[in-house]
Amino acid sequence: MDFNSCTTSRVSNILFLFLLLLLCCSPLLVQSRIRHYKFNVVMKNYTRLCSTKPIVSVNGKYPGPTVYAREGDTVLIKVANHVGYNLSIHWHGIRQIRTGWADGPAYITQCPIPPGQSYVYNFTVSGQRGTLFWHAHILWLRATVHGALVVLPKLGVPYPFPKPHHERVLILGEWWKSDTEAVINEALKSGLAPNVSDAHTINGHPGPSPACPSSSSSGYTLSVAPGKSYLLRVINAALNEELFFKIAGHKLTVVEVDATYVKPFKTDTIVIAPGQTTTAVLTADKRAGKYMVAASPFMDTPVVAVDNVTATAMLRYTGTLSSARTTFTWAPPRNATPIANAFTAALRSLNSEEYPARVPRTVDHSLFFTIGLGVNPCPTCKAGNGSRVVADINNVTFVMPTFALLQAHYFKVKGVFTTDFPANPPAPFNYTDSAAVAAMNPGTSKGTRLYRLAYNARVQLVLQDTGLIAPENHPVHLHGFNFFVVGRGVGNFNPKKDPKSFNLVDPVERNTVGVPSGGWVAIRFQADNPGVWFMHCHLEIHTTWGLKMAFLVENGKGPNESLLPPPKDLPKC
Repeated sequence: MDFNSCTTSRVSNILFLFLLLLLCCSPLLVQSRIRHYKFNVVMKNYTRLCSTKPIVSVNGKYPGPTVYAREGDTVLIKVANHVGYNLSIHWHGIRQIRTGWADGPAYITQCPIPPGQSYVYNFTVSGQRGTLFWHAHILWLRATVHGALVVLPKLGVPYPFPKPHHERVLILGEWWKSDTEAVINEALKSGLAPNVSDAHTINGHPGPSPACPSSSSSGYTLSVAPGKSYLLRVINAALNEELFFKIAGHKLTVVEVDATYVKPFKTDTIVIAPGQTTTAVLTADKRAGKYMVAASPFMDTPVVAVDNVTATAMLRYTGTLSSARTTFTWAPPRNATPIANAFTAALRSLNSEEYPARVPRTVDHSLFFTIGLGVNPCPTCKAGNGSRVVADINNVTFVMPTFALLQAHYFKVKGVFTTDFPANPPAPFNYTDSAAVAAMNPGTSKGTRLYRLAYNARVQLVLQDTGLIAPENHPVHLHGFNFFVVGRGVGNFNPKKDPKSFNLVDPVERNTVGVPSGGWVAIRFQADNPGVWFMHCHLEIHTTWGLKMAFLVENGKGPNESLLPPPKDLPKC
């Protein structure tokens, strides 16, 4: 090799090393990346609760694997279905800007993945960071098919609070000894409510439980070191129950809910509904020892049955002897409404210069949706005396289509849905007065009816519990958007008086909100995401009974304001 070629080679090598160093060390060049995951949905024998039971799982794990990404990343997750059920996965809380094909609810944004086939969910995390989760969005498979989805801030962007030393994911769930599909199928056949779960779980463990007296499991152990701080990412993946969460002897500083930062506040009890996430900082500032962690049900309606078993785990300081005594905590009474209300009232958006609360100040659509239960005829439902329990929004019990709504909208397939969902209930009445409620006909109408919104429309939606059959707290989840919770109250919403007290400065921003028993909640959002977006109660039984609807958001006129074309591997119905 001559001198010139040697010099050229040496210069090329130096340039290559320089570029490599630049790529590795420059946050600007490595902010966004593509993250690949593979989800194999398989049957797995599970042995932690009483006896071995086959469950549907992802990669053989319960809960399933945690998906990590950074704000700005593109995430590709190939889901391969190896079980005998149709399947779809929802990335709960991801806004899916223009990528509704990756949202996941079966027959809403996609046809389900048939057995033996796969589908790649492809989405970019835009303008979000924090704790979310993923779960099956068909049948009752969500009971065991779920896991955490953690979105980290961009490289170089700190948390708006002192960075904890460590992070931990804590997933709260429910467990049935029987197959959950058999549980709901039997309930639908009878027309009555399904059996409640047999145990609650923390990261898949119930702890010592009266539901499984023969179990020797001591439950999940949260190991901590004295003086260290821990970011606890708490997720309620339960099917049907709101939960209290607390740790004996320790305060928790809440810093984020539903992947949005909040003004930090301290509490000894977190209240978290199915579909919600709460991130809190725990400081290990107590003496060495063992401290009980508890997840117990919250239900302030006495006529509604719940699984009253408390799941327990153990917070254990390093160096603690196994013989050390445990500091116990008492779970709040299941009807501890004041505790739940105090927690909810403390939630406020951070509303800082970096993380402003962009609350719509004016609205284009002022919607009033009544939600609750009803009773419709069912000649084959012998256990229900010829009737079945249903659920509804504005007296409409949603009928699931057999062709995906988003595909029908995109390809202009007629006859799948209508766009005449009512903006108000058909017959206003005193929604929370027991005598007025008793006088109402409990029957509902049926239909696959959507509500149409123009791109960028500003929406105010008041959700009112009706108390038909029983008042109940309904955690309502909206796909495709975050919203601001601007008001909340007990009794009937007063459209003249109540808006005067709305918080339009720093209301909490969420994707799932609890409508209080015998009360109402008001939310606002901007429809800046084209597509078809599901809204439903995150109590799985209520969703099954029909407490759901969808918004159809039209394309805008700008170059980045239209729904993207569907991927080639989108499942077919």
